[in-house]
Amino acid sequence: ARSDRLYIKLYEGETNTRVLVLLDISGSMNYGSGEIKKIDYARILAACLTYFAHHQRDGVGLLTFDTEIRAHIPSSRRRGQLLTILSEIDRIQPSQQTEFRKPLRFLAEYLSRRGLIVLISDLYDEPENIIAGLKALKAKGNDIIVFHIMDNFELTFPFEDMAQFEDMETKRKLHVIPEYLRKQYLTILNEHMDRIRKELSGTRIDYCLMDTSKPLDAGLFTYLAARSKST
Repeated sequence: ARSDRLYIKLYEGETNTRVLVLLDISGSMNYGSGEIKKIDYARILAACLTYFAHHQRDGVGLLTFDTEIRAHIPSSRRRGQLLTILSEIDRIQPSQQTEFRKPLRFLAEYLSRRGLIVLISDLYDEPENIIAGLKALKAKGNDIIVFHIMDNFELTFPFEDMAQFEDMETKRKLHVIPEYLRKQYLTILNEHMDRIRKELSGTRIDYCLMDTSKPLDAGLFTYLAARSKST
C-alpha cells in the first residue's frame, strides 16, 4: 500500500501515463564488490518500477542499451506486458561499453507522446553525452528520473594493497598502487557526479544516487517520499 501511494505522486497529477524504463546493460554494470552486482541491483529496481506502473494501469515499456539499443519494448498497457518486460530483464547479460548518444537520440526522435522516463545506469560516459540527450527529452515535455547505480567500493575506493584492475568494458588491465591513486580517483569521480547532478537539477530532471551496499527499498522509498512532497 505504501508503494502505491508514493507512486501516484510521481506523475504530477496526470493519469494514463506512459512510463519507459531505460536500463544500462553495459559491462561496467556487471561489477560488484559485495553480495550484489550493480546490474542485479538495477534489475530489481527496474522490475519494481515496472510493477508499480503496471499496477496503476499505466502504459510501461523497457529499453536496454550499451553501445547500441539491445531491446525495446514500447510502453503499453496490453495484457502480458509485465511478464514480457520482466522476462527481458531476466535475460540481460552485460558485456559491452557504454554509449548514451544513440539510445537517447533514438528516443528523442521516436517518442511522440510525453511521459515518464526512468534512466537506471552507473553513468559511465562523458557527461556531455548524458546531459545533452536527457535535456533533449526533457525539452519535449517528458518527466525524467535518473537513478545513478554505484557500488560502495566505487564511491569510497577502500583498496589498500597493490593490485591489477581490469576495465569491465574494454578489458584493459592496469597495475595500481591504491594509496597513490585514491585522492585523484575520488576527485575525478566527485567532479563527474557533481556536474551531472547540477546540470540535471538546473533542467528539473530528478537525480538519485543509489549505493548497492544499501537496501534498495529504503533508498527507493525515501526518494519517492521526497518526490511526492514536491509534486
